[in-house]
Amino acid sequence: MSFTNPTREQIGVILEKAGNIAVVGLSDQSDRTSYMVAYAMQLKGYRIIPVNPVAKDKQILGEVCYSSLKDIPEPVDIVNVFRRSEYCAAVAQEAVDIGAKVLWLQQGIISDEAAKIAEENGLAVIMDRCIKVEDSLALSHRGKKE
Repeated sequence: MSFTNPTREQIGVILEKAGNIAVVGLSDQSDRTSYMVAYAMQLKGYRIIPVNPVAKDKQILGEVCYSSLKDIPEPVDIVNVFRRSEYCAAVAQEAVDIGAKVLWLQQGIISDEAAKIAEENGLAVIMDRCIKVEDSLALSHRGKKE
């Protein structure tokens, strides 16, 4: 059985309900895609929680950076992943372990193993899609968070 992303409408609902987005692999360098995407989402009203062991305890986008998802002391709605595919299964398991609602692998990232882990444990899964682009598309249909 092949993986299918939720519909645009379903993604819009996921984003509308989301508050906290843990960004795994968020760089502290402003010229990196992860930083630019997270910053854009933060400007739209989402709470960004940086996750990057290299930047642990630093501030990124005004938020404390955590070493792993399990170190985050509050609920996470979406785990947005900027890591290579081979690391995504472990991230998916951590997302399950912390009770996240959604595993979102950024554009260019696909992991059937991660999707299986997340789906089997009740998480919605989105792969190979940019959260910033999808949020903009959802906004154009609804006018949310502006």
